[in-house]
Amino acid sequence: MPRQDPKARAKNFNEVALGYTAEQAVAEAKRCIQCKKPSCIAGCPVEIDIPAFVALIADGKFDEAAKKLKEKNNLPAICGRVCPQETQCEKICVFAKKGDQIAIGRLERFAADFAIKSEPATKRRGSEREPRRSVSGSRAKVAIVGSGPAGLTCAGDLAKMGYQVTMFESLHETGGVLSYGIPEFRLPKKIVHFEINGIRDLGVEVKVNTLIGRTLTIDDLLAQGFKAIFIGAGAGLPQFLKIPGENLGGVYSANEYLTRVNLMKAYLFPEYLTPVKIGKKVIVVGGGNVAMDAARVSLRLGADEVTVVYRRSEQEMPARAEEIENAKEEGVKFRLLTNPTKIIGKEGWASQMELLKMELGAPDDSGRRRPVQVKGSEFLIDVDTVVVAIGNNPNPLLPRMIKGLKVEKWGGIIADPQTGQTSLTYIYAGGDIVSGAATVIEAMGAGKIAARAIDKTLSNQ
Repeated sequence: MPRQDPKARAKNFNEVALGYTAEQAVAEAKRCIQCKKPSCIAGCPVEIDIPAFVALIADGKFDEAAKKLKEKNNLPAICGRVCPQETQCEKICVFAKKGDQIAIGRLERFAADFAIKSEPATKRRGSEREPRRSVSGSRAKVAIVGSGPAGLTCAGDLAKMGYQVTMFESLHETGGVLSYGIPEFRLPKKIVHFEINGIRDLGVEVKVNTLIGRTLTIDDLLAQGFKAIFIGAGAGLPQFLKIPGENLGGVYSANEYLTRVNLMKAYLFPEYLTPVKIGKKVIVVGGGNVAMDAARVSLRLGADEVTVVYRRSEQEMPARAEEIENAKEEGVKFRLLTNPTKIIGKEGWASQMELLKMELGAPDDSGRRRPVQVKGSEFLIDVDTVVVAIGNNPNPLLPRMIKGLKVEKWGGIIADPQTGQTSLTYIYAGGDIVSGAATVIEAMGAGKIAARAIDKTLSNQ
């Protein structure tokens, strides 16, 4: 797929992957042999009829392909960009055994983007607007807490079923991690706004700046007549290294760092006077997609040298191979089998980091080989800015405010994986607040499961 030149894109926030042309999309779609028993659908958490939409692209019926996607997926333009298809639907494509699987994700993006370009400019514009259809359904009222991928999916599916859906978002902008976590060069904000506007057009009412648990309690929602509540509040509590020096200036959690860049629009400086202070030498600790995002953002904000520090080898890195490749092309350096032990400051600001070399031992519970310290291998490197990207936990505020709601020791809400139902019959939950930090598409799948279960429960009532 066409991409920006690495040297040019490392200095701007424009989208890196440029998408298929119509000719490329048709050629790729025609490679699909339309299996009688397609396995790819089983690999899709939101149950897209993959052979059907691919066949429509092969026939040049791009609008119909987009409509087919929308039957199951409320956010196809987003999924076409950030969903790890290579470990899901594409992984079990019949051609995957030869390493030549159909590029399902790129075809999904093409069809969704074609539909966006076909829409009137008023709907395409990159900001939220009033919905075209503000009248919601006539069935029971359902509250959605959180407007990230889980909440958006649950809201959209319930609205299609005819429910009166209201979505509550604590921040001033909807989208959750889609808006504040994923950088512009990977997921443009105008795409996020377009997809959310589509949910609003279904009749979903959106209330921002409303922190459930504080602005309104669960009891308040019940008093307002909501018959079911879905909690998709995500995982916004960052994990830290718990090493000396983490409280120094210049040390960020990835959550704070990316939120400042995205939601506070530091990437649009000087149009928005909200810059993020970084130095010339940046270290990002972690090996996931968030770490790759933070590293690549740092280059674009003007860092001279960006290094990813990860305690295992590249083979164990959880980030998508495509994101690791993009980071390397743009000039990000990697110090693998290395772990931070101390951040050293000068006049209150980070100036050096002490690192320890690691080696891989036996596999741990995740199936990855456990990193083991190499004694006496400590060394120092200079640093101005440190970004810690080692994961997030659910924010404990909301679960603590709901009496009788059962949670895991690490803070996640306990919910039935088959229905999303919690220990309280009228409350459902899904996404990162249940699973811990995971992927956008997994959160969407959880939202879809909960919507079906809520419909079944309320229909029986």
